[in-house]
Amino acid sequence: MIDVSSLKAGDELEPFSRTTDFHVWNRYAAVNDEYVPIHMDDEAGRAAGLPGAIGMGNLQWAYLHNVVRQWLGDQGRIVKMSCQFRNPNLRNQTVSACGRVTRIEPGPDGVEVDLEVWTQDQDGHKLAPGACTVHLDR
Repeated sequence: MIDVSSLKAGDELEPFSRTTDFHVWNRYAAVNDEYVPIHMDDEAGRAAGLPGAIGMGNLQWAYLHNVVRQWLGDQGRIVKMSCQFRNPNLRNQTVSACGRVTRIEPGPDGVEVDLEVWTQDQDGHKLAPGACTVHLDR
């Protein structure tokens, strides 16, 4: 549970991490009907100028939602979120979704909190930087 009274800019969210490979991508593709060759076949990825098959950007988007929802619990809701896909998720990378509080604004019915969010690989290279605003109930 988030203690709103002690919340401060710079507080970090506990990362949400997954190691990705064809099995993970295939399950995601099955649920989302996203069987795009560059996500399923190394040759198709290389033909597109990539080192091989790459993970879906929307899977990283889901990981960003997971890290925020894991932190929020039932205390609030996501108001808005954005990210930019800057680097691909390659097979066998461990992708972590991370977040950090950047602004806290109390209001009459709760607290609005801005977060810096991003995904990164196991070496700390950012894949998808973004921003999120959440509303915490009082």
